[in-house]
Amino acid sequence: MSLRWRAISVGLLVVIFGWLTLANFFDKQTRLESPWLPDDLLRMGLDLQGGLHWVLGVDLDEALAREAEFMAAQLRDDLAQEEVTPVELRGEGRRLTIVAANAADLAVIKRVLRDYPVLQPVSEDGNRLELELVAGREDEIRELTMRQVLEVLRRRIDDPVKGIPDSVITRQGKDRVLVQIPGGQIDRERARALLDKTAFLEFKIVIDADVSEEILRGRYPEGLPPNTEILFERDRETHTIVAAYLVPKEARITGQYLSDARVGFDRRQQPEVRFTMNREGGRLLGELTAENIDRPMAIILDNEVYSAPTIQSRITYNGRITGRYSMDEAADLAVVLRAGSLSVPVRVEEERTVGPALGQDSIESGLRASVVGLVLIVAFSVVYYRLSGVYASIALFSNLLLLIGLMSLFEATLTLPGIAGLVLTVGMAVDANVIIFERIREELRSGRAVRAAIAAGFNKALWTVLDANITTLITAVILFQFGTGPIKGFAVTLSVGILTSVFTALVVTRLLFDIYPGERAETLSI
Repeated sequence: MSLRWRAISVGLLVVIFGWLTLANFFDKQTRLESPWLPDDLLRMGLDLQGGLHWVLGVDLDEALAREAEFMAAQLRDDLAQEEVTPVELRGEGRRLTIVAANAADLAVIKRVLRDYPVLQPVSEDGNRLELELVAGREDEIRELTMRQVLEVLRRRIDDPVKGIPDSVITRQGKDRVLVQIPGGQIDRERARALLDKTAFLEFKIVIDADVSEEILRGRYPEGLPPNTEILFERDRETHTIVAAYLVPKEARITGQYLSDARVGFDRRQQPEVRFTMNREGGRLLGELTAENIDRPMAIILDNEVYSAPTIQSRITYNGRITGRYSMDEAADLAVVLRAGSLSVPVRVEEERTVGPALGQDSIESGLRASVVGLVLIVAFSVVYYRLSGVYASIALFSNLLLLIGLMSLFEATLTLPGIAGLVLTVGMAVDANVIIFERIREELRSGRAVRAAIAAGFNKALWTVLDANITTLITAVILFQFGTGPIKGFAVTLSVGILTSVFTALVVTRLLFDIYPGERAETLSI
């Protein structure tokens, strides 16, 4: 590549990352309002601005139990097509229990089970079969469940309407999730409500209803109809039961078909939640409402009826959830619905309110230390290496712009140890240039021409520079892999700093030498 294009490429790179670095000095609101500034940049950790800290435990056993229940329902449908009705077919825990009416039905059940490679037999006693999920399937379900929980929590907490900027949500171990919400940006109880809700949304046609469970059950002295259950609607403020509904146990439409949910207002200007279904959900909702005009349809969230409006006409893609909400309750419900449902319960195992270790003083002290170190290094470089020291100083400034810009690009979280890593990087950044300059000086003393000495100096110093920095990078990677919290913050800053330091020393400094003294140099200020 020609000198001109190298200069243009490096210059554009430094300008772009410098722009990302400077954008961090604007507040979040200014960045959101400006078309020229990115919305999300470098994040501040809890030790710099305080906040809420949770460690959530994910009930993976519940995920396995639900998978067993799903397999039981699917197997029941397949057996119905074979005109076989087991005496008992249920999923409990991680196992399925099947009791056949006779030997002939048992033979059919075994034949159908060949299409279920994820189930393996545990025991057989007469016409009774016990099965469980194979180990590989259990591991797969655990992994998928953890990924879903992480994604749902991220979407809830980083929601564009009621989001909490700069939050950290990451996996911790096999069945835990770390949630950190910096600053006092949300009320603790409302944050807990967002985390605790599973948000399992269902739409069911109401079979019967009354003001209390006792009256409703009194209409069925011989027991409730098969495959039905009673759910309740509660007052949002007092939590007292205001109505009891008899509905089918299985829902034809669930929240998996929901594509959006927003806060709106009804004719009385009371808050409500308006939802939109995707294409398949719109088709199913259209069929369900067309078949049940003039009947109430219960809108159920987490086994609680939020409202049961009467279907007056066919409804397809759009609907409303009403229920005497406050504005905050409606907004939170919209967030939870839009983010999706948690497939399993999560429990808060650890909760702390974290105060900033040194807060703004830490940031100012870190910046002050960086500036003082930068000034001292620049002064030493210029005095000792003269023009070459100026080049090293330019490379050092470029390194800082690339370092902070790169961390901003990936929305890294800056912690107090991360600031320490930043200060350390400033000290290490000039080290590669020192090695290169000393090599060049050795070549000049041996009588080489200036251009030959510069080329030999960079070539001979290359592996020394790479060797020193690669060993440090390996250490930083190990710290990141096995460290926690603050150690990870230090490792991230150090790792990125090593990469940018090597780049600026080998590319930026070499480019400056190629520009001046250039190809016909007779002397070198070093």
